Amino acid sequence: MGDFSVEIDQQAVATFRADGIIVSTPTGSTAYNLAADGPIVMPSVNAMLVTPICPHLLTIRPIVVPGDSTVSVEVVGVPNEIYLTVDGQEAVQLKLGDLVHCQRSEASVRLLRHSPNGLFSVLRSKLKWGER
Repeated sequence: MGDFSVEIDQQAVATFRADGIIVSTPTGSTAYNLAADGPIVMPSVNAMLVTPICPHLLTIRPIVVPGDSTVSVEVVGVPNEIYLTVDGQEAVQLKLGDLVHCQRSEASVRLLRHSPNGLFSVLRSKLKWGER
């Protein structure tokens, strides 16, 4: 758990205590973001998601921002060890005052979809939407 200060496009959003923060695209970290009570966003939406993990304020909620935004997260309190993990790779320990900037790369990748069923078919299947 740590204390974080979040800025979006150099505008202060909030400073809060949480188990962590997920910054992702609609197609990146989807399951982890969903598990942290983040939104489901259509892959075609040009956006980034900022999802606090178990924040200690009920008013701190996930935010969907434009895809060309810069999300900055500063470590402002470190009662325990805090780590940065990018796409599940090796974790890097962060220290008090460390600042992480997240922004979309200029390079993009086209994804090939084998299933013609679409996103909602996958969500119905995996999340059991509509089943009783």
